[in-house]
Amino acid sequence: MASSLGPTQRLFTAGKRLLNSLLATGETRLRLAVLELEEERARLVTLLLLAGLSLILLMLGLGALTTLIIVIFWESHRLTAIAVSAVVLLLSGAGVAAWVMQLARRRTLLASTLAHLATDRELLEYRRDT
Repeated sequence: MASSLGPTQRLFTAGKRLLNSLLATGETRLRLAVLELEEERARLVTLLLLAGLSLILLMLGLGALTTLIIVIFWESHRLTAIAVSAVVLLLSGAGVAAWVMQLARRRTLLASTLAHLATDRELLEYRRDT
């Protein structure tokens, strides 16, 4: 039946097949992106809950430790104990903040989707060159 089609009809048929193929590929990549976004959202919610819990526990522990240090040195060096405790806490907080900023700069969102799109582009360029 394909041989009875004229050149124009064969061109339109090939164009339709190409368009269908592009749409199918685009739909697959979009589904992959949505799946990655859903997984990332679930991971972020879990991380936020665990981070919040750990922050609360760390704050309670640091408060108790600071109070213990100040009580131990209350008679002899109370101001020094308060100052040293404050400096240690502030430097620790700054170090953790710097570490968090370094972690936040990492790009992991849609990494798999971007890798698949790059592969698709390379395949299209390879096919075009041959």
